[in-house]
Amino acid sequence: MAVGRLDPIDRKILAELQADGRMTNVELARRVGISAPPCLRRVRTLEEQGYIRGYHANVDTRELGFEVQVFAMVGLQSQAEADLSAFERRCRAWPLVRECHMLNGEVDFILKCVAPDLSTFQTFLTEELTAAENVASVKTSLVIRNAKDEPGVPFEVLEERLSRTA
Repeated sequence: MAVGRLDPIDRKILAELQADGRMTNVELARRVGISAPPCLRRVRTLEEQGYIRGYHANVDTRELGFEVQVFAMVGLQSQAEADLSAFERRCRAWPLVRECHMLNGEVDFILKCVAPDLSTFQTFLTEELTAAENVASVKTSLVIRNAKDEPGVPFEVLEERLSRTA
C-alpha cells in the first residue's frame, strides 16, 4: 500500500510506535491527538495492512555475550531465481545470520552476523557459509564499533517530502 494512503495521524502513530513500541494505547492517543478507541482501531488497521510487522525489544547484543559482529559479502555461482531463493532459505535457518540482503552489483548478498566469539564465527564461516551449495566467494568485515543503529525509517524526511508535494 502506498504511503500516500496514510493520513498524518497514521504516520504520527507509526513514528511514535517506532520510537517506543511499549507505550500504552492511551499514551499513544494523547501523543497523536486523538482519543483511545479510534487510536486502537488505527493501530489494528496498520497492523492488518502490514505497516506494522511486529513489536520487538531492542536487546544489547554485547551485554548478552555476543561480542562479535561481522558483515559477510557473499558471491554466488548462479543467480538463477531458484538458487537465490535457496540461499535466502538457508540464511533464514542459520541462527548467527541476523540480516540477509540481496544486493545489486559485485556482491550478491550481504549478511549481518553475530557470534559470542571469533571462534564460533570462524566455525560458522568455514563449516557452513563457505561450504554452502552455490557459494562462490565470501568476504568478511569485522565490526569494530557501531556509531548508529536506528530502527525503521526517518519519518521527519517523509513528512518534509509530503509537505513539499502538497
